[in-house]
Formats: sequence, C-alpha cells, structure tokens
Amino acid sequence: MSDKPRSGIPESAGRHAVVIGGGLAGITAALALADAGVRVTLLEGRPRLGGLAFSFRRDGLTVDNGQHVYLRCCTAYRWFLDRIEGTALAPIQNRLDVPVVDLAKPEGRRLGRLRRDALPVPLHLGRSLATYPHLSLADRARVGRAALALKGLDLADPALDAQNFGDWLTAHGQSARAVEALWDLVGVATLNAVAGDSSLALAAMVFKTGLLSDPGAADIGWAHVPLGDLHDSLARKALDSAGVRTEVRTRVTSVSPEENGGWSVEVPGETLRADAVVLAVPQREAYDLLPAGALDDPERLLEIGTAPILNVHVVYDRKVLDVPFLTALGTPVQWVFDRTEASGLTEGQYLAVSQSAAHEDIDAPVAALRERYLPELERLLPAARGATVRDFFVTRERTATFAPTPGVGRLRPGARTKASGLYLAGAWTATGWPATMESAVRSGVSAADAALGTLGRPRPRRLFAVEEAAYCIVPGDAASDSGGATGRTPGQEPEDPGMPLRGGTR
Repeated sequence: MSDKPRSGIPESAGRHAVVIGGGLAGITAALALADAGVRVTLLEGRPRLGGLAFSFRRDGLTVDNGQHVYLRCCTAYRWFLDRIEGTALAPIQNRLDVPVVDLAKPEGRRLGRLRRDALPVPLHLGRSLATYPHLSLADRARVGRAALALKGLDLADPALDAQNFGDWLTAHGQSARAVEALWDLVGVATLNAVAGDSSLALAAMVFKTGLLSDPGAADIGWAHVPLGDLHDSLARKALDSAGVRTEVRTRVTSVSPEENGGWSVEVPGETLRADAVVLAVPQREAYDLLPAGALDDPERLLEIGTAPILNVHVVYDRKVLDVPFLTALGTPVQWVFDRTEASGLTEGQYLAVSQSAAHEDIDAPVAALRERYLPELERLLPAARGATVRDFFVTRERTATFAPTPGVGRLRPGARTKASGLYLAGAWTATGWPATMESAVRSGVSAADAALGTLGRPRPRRLFAVEEAAYCIVPGDAASDSGGATGRTPGQEPEDPGMPLRGGTR
C-alpha cells in the first residue's frame, strides 16, 4: 500500500489526517477535512464504502442490506447527498403520506393514512389525526394533548435521558392502543426500540423535530437506486475528486501517539503518520483502538447496548403492492417497501420487509422466517395470495444500532478525546440523536470541525451550518453507524434458505 497522495497533491501540502472507517461518518469527516485543505487518508476494512448502508449482488439483482429513508428535516444527510452529487437519485415525496393498514379490522376499514396538509404546525397533522381510523375519538384527543406536552419538553434537560418514554406516555394518558397504532409505529422504526425501552430524550427528539418543528419536516425521501451507488460509488468519486487517498480491505491494528505530538496508525505492511486521527468505527472497535488515557472512562463505550434489525426480502412473479411503501398493524410485519426498480428486476415485484427491534426473529432459521412472514404478507396484500415466490432471503444485523435505552446519553462521548489530535465519529457518539444516517453524518462533521480547529485550518465554505433542530426518521434504519476498519466487523451477507447464520454487525 503506497502512501502517495492522489490528485497530484504534494506530501508537504497542509497537514495529514487519517480517518479510520469508511461509513457515512468517516466519509463525511474525510470530505470535510479535505475540503479545508487537509491531506486525508481514509481506511476501511471492508471491500467497499458505506458502512451499514450498502448493496450486494444476488442472482442478477442489486439488493440493499436494508431499507433506509430520510426526511426533509435531515439537513446533514441532505448536505451529504448534495456533496456527493446524489440528491436527484434520492428524491423526497412532495408531502408526507404514509398508508397504515390494520389487519385486525374488518375488510374495508383497514386503511388509514398519516399525512400532512399545507398548514402551520401543529395544524398540518390535525385533519390526519382527526380522521385516523386506527384510534378511538378519545384516544385521538389524548394524543393531541400528549403531543403538545412533548413539544414543551426541553431537549437540553439531562433529566430526560434517565426517563422511560413508555412511562411518560402512560403518565400523559396514552392507552396501549395509542402506543401501538401511533407512537410505536413511528418510534420503533426510528429508535429501533419500543417506547418502554426508549430514552425520553431520544424519543422527544424524534417527535419534536420530525413531526412538531416544521410542516414539511417529516416528508420522506429514499434512494431510487441501490445504496451502493450513493454511499460507495458516488462517495468514492467525491473523495477522489477531493484528493482523499482511500484504501479498502485495510485493517487498522493500532493507533498510537508519537513524541512529536503526531500519531502513528499501523496497518499491515505500513505505518502511517498523521497530525490528526478520526476513529469513525463502532463503539466496541473504538474501544479496542483507543490509546490509554484518551477517555476518562473508556469502559463506558462497552456499556452502550445494541439492538437488531432484520430485513426479509421477497421476490414475487407479479406485482402485489401498488404503493411505494406501507406500514401495518395487527401483524408482525412492520414496514414494506417496493424495491423492484432500484434492484434492476424487470419482471414481477421485489419487496423488502424492514423489521426493527427484531429481538424475537433475529436468530430464527430462514425456513422459520419464511413460514412466519409469507402468510402475513398474503394477509396484508391480497394480490400476493396467488403469486409465486421466486426468491426469499434475509439479511440480519444483530447489532444494527446502539440501544436507545434510558441513561444511554451519559455513555455517549463527544467528538473530542483527551488525547490532542484524536477524535471520535459515528452515530453512537454524542450527537443527541438516535442511530440514523443523519446522526452518522453529523458526527463526521463534528469530528472534522474539532480536528480543523486543532490543525489551524478554516472551516470549508461548502460545509453546512449544523441546525440543531433537524432530525431524521429512518424506518427500519439498518445503516446508521460507521464503517469498520479494524477487521473485527465482517460485512453482512444474504442468507439462502436453509443456510446457517453468518456473522455480521452494524
């Protein structure tokens, strides 16, 4: 592996930074540093960039490891898309509109919608809530009162982190049905946990910013191409154009401070020296690489729990879903997305079923999952009842996100460490947000910002101004953390029916 920089940038040009991890956090940090004139080397252990938002090939199709969406309020991720020239490939719907089907209701009364009107907050959701058929009239009124109470919470209050969102909902008059049909409908997909397992601070961030900040904040966007086209191909092109030296399949074995104030990064066959290092890897890998004294209590990183996400992929011989996506009640199925065009399928239809907080199913055999989910899809989608299943497979992320449990906020470190020149990035760091693509990008910006201050470099003009009010809701988000360059996190692979489980973590 040569240490020669790309794009003809001489060795003496500016300072040198090494970014470890090629997920969204690492890519962002590398671009921000390079845009400020810093010479950057990006190291990624996997054979591709994108971390946990990636694609793979299967039987002629290009398949995403999981479904990922973002919202209009995701200013950081939208900046990222713009920076890699991918905005047009991941458009946003004109107005929030989510079909919600309740299979527990009689035929003809099952469909409801969560959609907004062109009115100011909170009136933009007033008509939708007033006519939402999955809640009683009394529940709708109580939901409105709870939403106003939620809007009044101070997100800067550290006491919120220690509280349980489920208990808060109960204390504010929310019935079990209201939690199921509304609060968890959004919260499970966003937080990767049910209300009773979620920090009030993180839940309040979701609902205040996504639904109660701006009328268009929750309008949904998603990639109309494979995620690999964005987070690997376009990202790598942007990195190359910025002069970043990018190395994949490169395992970092150690990070050490040098006597001159610089840093030494060891990879097989080479030692890289840098003025600054950004660790943009999952928390357990960061713990393994942190030098002594970098954090006051590094063991706290190991106390940050994780939560799984399961994605079920089904290819039918015909079209069975006539909307881009829907979500469901009264069934184990959570969110269903049409991935036909993005995958390159030309006949039939390919659906991705995204299952957050999938503790019950994450280790189930493929045959058992097939037996569980195909009948549920037939219940949900009448057109599937006579369709032939051409392919069925699953992707599993056993540690997809950090667990948003009460108290997790005190465990999440900021971008700066006690070691000058060493910084942390990743959705698990102290962004104040749950584990989403938006949080990962914001963490990369924070780490780059801190490093630029130490390196004495100005902030690049094209780097967006962080807006603390923005938040991203990602149903079934399976790719919010950073990439792994230590070689301890193998990439997720699809599983064929009957095949044993393969390791793969977020």
